[in-house]
Amino acid sequence: MQFEHTNLPQRVRFASGEAATALAEEVTALGASRVMVIASAAERELAGRIAAGLPVTHWHHDVAMHVPLPVAERARAAASAHEADALVCVGGGSTTGLAKAVALTTGLPILAVPTTYAGSEATNVWGLTQNDHKTTGVDDRVLPRAIVYDPSLMITLPVDLSVASGLNALAHCVDSMWGPRADPVDRALAAEAIRALRIGLPQVVTDPTGLTGREHTLYGAYLAAVAFASAGSGLHHKICHVLGGMFDLPHAQTHAVVLPHVLAFNAPAAPEAEQRIAEAFGSDTALGGLTRLRAEVNAPAALRDHGMPEEGIPAAVEAVRGAVPAGNPRPVTTDRLTALLRAAWEGAEPR
Repeated sequence: MQFEHTNLPQRVRFASGEAATALAEEVTALGASRVMVIASAAERELAGRIAAGLPVTHWHHDVAMHVPLPVAERARAAASAHEADALVCVGGGSTTGLAKAVALTTGLPILAVPTTYAGSEATNVWGLTQNDHKTTGVDDRVLPRAIVYDPSLMITLPVDLSVASGLNALAHCVDSMWGPRADPVDRALAAEAIRALRIGLPQVVTDPTGLTGREHTLYGAYLAAVAFASAGSGLHHKICHVLGGMFDLPHAQTHAVVLPHVLAFNAPAAPEAEQRIAEAFGSDTALGGLTRLRAEVNAPAALRDHGMPEEGIPAAVEAVRGAVPAGNPRPVTTDRLTALLRAAWEGAEPR
C-alpha cells in the first residue's frame, strides 16, 4: 500500500442548538471586527438571529444558484466598500459558493454555518458560472477557517430538499471511491459517510423535526465532503457541473437524479469500490443499496422534471466528453454518455 493524503486545515464544531454561541466564539478567535454576513433572502431571518451579536459591517443577501459572475462581482465590491475583514456565510451551497468567490479574490477568511447537506463548506473547491458555462477550481483561500454545524438548523429544510441535498452528499461519497486522487483514507471516510446517510435520510423523511436523522445526515454529509475534497471530482460531478451551468438546473436535484446512472455505469469496472459501497449500504450490490434508499426517500428521478430540455442532450454530451477525469474506471464514449444522459433525462432505470 502506498499513497499520499492531505488533510485540509479547518476547525469543525458540531452541536445542536449552539450555532450562535459557537459562531461568536469563532469570530472572536479570528480577531475579526468588521464581518460581512452572506445569506440568501430566504435565510435573512435565520442569519439575523445567528449573527445578532457579531460586529457586522454589512448584511449581503444577493445570492444566486451556481454563483453567476456578476453576482460574485457585486459581493466582492460590497466587501471592499464596507471594509470587511471576515466573511460569515449562513445557508446552502450557493451561499457558501458566493463567500468562496469573494475569498478567492480578496483572501478574506470564511466562517461557514451550513443549512443544507451540500458539503461545500468542507472543501477548497470554488465554482463560477458565466455564459452558461460553469468553471471550477481548487484554491486554499476559499476553504472556510471553521464550520459551525448545528443540526437543529436543518429542521426547517423541507423534506424534498433534504432528500435531494442528502443524495448530493451521497454523490460525494461515490465519486470519492474513484476520483482522480482517491486514496484509502478517502474511501474509508466515504464508506462511513454512506453508512450515516443511509441511516439518517430515511429518518429525516419519517420524522422531519427529529434531531437523530438530521444529525446522522449532517455528519455523513461532512465526511462525504472531506473525502471528496481529497479525492477530486469524478465523472458524476463533471456531468453535473456541465448540466448545472448549461441549463441552470437545481444543483442538489441534478446530483440526486444523475447519481444512480453514474454508479451503474462505473461500478462493474471497479469491483473493489462497488463492494465497499454495497457493504456501506448493507446490501448485496452498490446499485441495489442505492436503489433501495432512493425508494425509501422518494428521490428525484428525471432531469426533464427539473428543466433540462431533451434537445440539450447532444451539447451536454460534447461538453462532458471534454471534462471526463483521467482514470475513470470505464472508458467514456459518446454513445455510452448519450445513453446515460438520456436515461437520466427520461427517469429510466439505470443501466
